[in-house]
Amino acid sequence: MEVQFLDAQASPGSRLVARVVNQDAIPADLEPVLAEAARASRFSGKTGQLFEGFVERGGQVVRVALAGIGSPTDKDRRSAVERAGAGLAAKYLTSGETELAFDLAGAGLTSGEIAALLLAARLRAWRHDAYRTKLKDDQKKSLARLTVFGADRAAQDEWQREAALAEGVEFTRELVTEPANVVYPEAFVDRCKARMEAAGIAIRVLDESEMRSLGMGALLGVAQGSERRPRLLAMEWRGGPEGGKPVAFVGKGVTFDSGGISIKPAAGMEDMKWDMGGAGAVAGTMLALALRKAKANVIGICGLVENMPDGKAQRPGDVVTSMSGQTIEVINTDAEGRLVLCDALTWVQKEYSPTAIVDLATLTGAIIAALAHEYAGIFSNDDPLADKLVAAGNASGDRLWRFPMGPAYDKQLDSAIADMKNVGNRFGGSITAAQFLQRYIDKGTPWAHLDIAGTVWADKPGATWDKGATGYGVRLLDRFVRDNLED
Repeated sequence: MEVQFLDAQASPGSRLVARVVNQDAIPADLEPVLAEAARASRFSGKTGQLFEGFVERGGQVVRVALAGIGSPTDKDRRSAVERAGAGLAAKYLTSGETELAFDLAGAGLTSGEIAALLLAARLRAWRHDAYRTKLKDDQKKSLARLTVFGADRAAQDEWQREAALAEGVEFTRELVTEPANVVYPEAFVDRCKARMEAAGIAIRVLDESEMRSLGMGALLGVAQGSERRPRLLAMEWRGGPEGGKPVAFVGKGVTFDSGGISIKPAAGMEDMKWDMGGAGAVAGTMLALALRKAKANVIGICGLVENMPDGKAQRPGDVVTSMSGQTIEVINTDAEGRLVLCDALTWVQKEYSPTAIVDLATLTGAIIAALAHEYAGIFSNDDPLADKLVAAGNASGDRLWRFPMGPAYDKQLDSAIADMKNVGNRFGGSITAAQFLQRYIDKGTPWAHLDIAGTVWADKPGATWDKGATGYGVRLLDRFVRDNLED
């Protein structure tokens, strides 16, 4: 969606004009008929409230929308502003209007709040209609442009950074939304190359033979039942000090998860196209960082496979050897994400010696049982790293809740014939999955695992997304980089 800034305070050509309103502060310069209609509708400017009215201006009828942003002293002011922007975009997305003009003169918003308003509107307006060929006219997206009046230069500068973030979130949503016959490991790589190399990101790709020579038996064991060949994708952004060691973001990229031989129930299996949500978040983050020229050194790694029940697929009871040399008894082939991640984690440490690692994965259903769809779970061996990520989650809206870890949980992974099993018993499944991954982290390396299974896809509209892919993780990681890696 296009966003443009104009110096004038109002435009005689705007058919749809929006104003944000603080609680109990309907603008004094609003036409009396509109002000009275708003009050009669019990609109007072509370967070989330919307009001629409019509008035004649300059000989034409103008549609005026008021969006409440609550009290200026509210603790979560940014969230209130975002709700206003998203609410307006949702209301007018298919209205027939092509432009939404924000009249911000006298609104009292900071430059950061203006950027947040626009970011939320753009994100909420994103839709993937590529395969919908029979939409009626009143179902088609019409809103294509946001025009802003009354914003200063600082707000425009802030928006340039948020626009890069929006592109990253949208790219993640695109990857997660596409069906598995369109986005599979090789196609995922191709899409990333097309978007990222022009932005200055260096791309490295390991194919099956290269991974085999490196001993990635865990990742390749998952992939062996599919005709789609696996890939390991590395994206390098070097915007920080020359020669400085990077932080690594590692994503699970199972582009379709049937469960393998431990096949999933048919009901809902179509959702497993988004089992690559962790890899999608890493890819979107890397694009956002490059587009805004982040002053940080960051490596993004995506382990990309498809998990299918072919005659060549691995079986429950098989033993595979990971790149680290540790052996794994595969009890359940549907616990495949950790097998992909463990080799990706080993490789990134050997190749880049990162100062910290954050992995993201739609790893367990147990995390949804614990947190529903409100938070992602965080597990970590390093309190400062965990605290920074939780803070970034609170600031960005991609919220995290920390879970315990400890040696007692490791006992569930004991195997009679190998170094470990790939699953424990039915209790504490998200924790034992994290304990499994921790065995592949070098001593002294700060690491956090984010189980995002409940947050990458939504069955109903949310704060800044419609039904479908949320883009979870991009805003979180971008905020983490802004607050902790850039000067």
